[in-house]
Amino acid sequence: MSRKTSILLVDDHLVVRAGFKMLLATCDTIDVIGEAERGEQAIQLYQSLQPDVVVMDLSMPGIGGLESIRRLLQRDNEALILVFSVHHEQVYVSRALEAGAKGYISKNSAPGILIEAISAIIQGDLYIEQGLLKQEFAADGHCDYRSLIAELSPREFDIFSLLAKGGTVQDVADQLCLGQKTVANYATQIKKKLQVKTSAELARIALNLGL
Repeated sequence: MSRKTSILLVDDHLVVRAGFKMLLATCDTIDVIGEAERGEQAIQLYQSLQPDVVVMDLSMPGIGGLESIRRLLQRDNEALILVFSVHHEQVYVSRALEAGAKGYISKNSAPGILIEAISAIIQGDLYIEQGLLKQEFAADGHCDYRSLIAELSPREFDIFSLLAKGGTVQDVADQLCLGQKTVANYATQIKKKLQVKTSAELARIALNLGL
């Protein structure tokens, strides 16, 4: 009997992880060996469990998914990470791949896509859900903002996303477990890089880019 593919699930919602486990339990070649609700915990579990594939969300408290991908690969440059996220916009896909993920699928994909993606990654392939890299920016000027956003660090991008959705500095600090002053400093840096002065302008950029 061949060895099963071991999986570490990383998502901050217990119900979501339970759903993942039920889905993966239908495949007799896959075994979920661990669960984590945030990136810091996932990094520790990865060291002890050594899973074949990490299935990871992007939006989590703490260091977040993008930074977690980077740190996992710093510890093991052969780590296989599949992003399974509610975000289907191209900018998220691109940043996840740049961070080192080997695959990206959306949470509204067909149930069998998760198993298909895991199988492809194990075989050494890159797996991107069909359609996720085919989006184009429709209006003039969006590509300029896209290039500026591409220069944001993973932490800056996480904070930009939350501020653009209407979150206050305190909201973002609470969600990411950071100090309010730290978030305020990041917000200032982000606005400077994107050449805007208000959070409303950040929201407008995010809307124009389809975020």
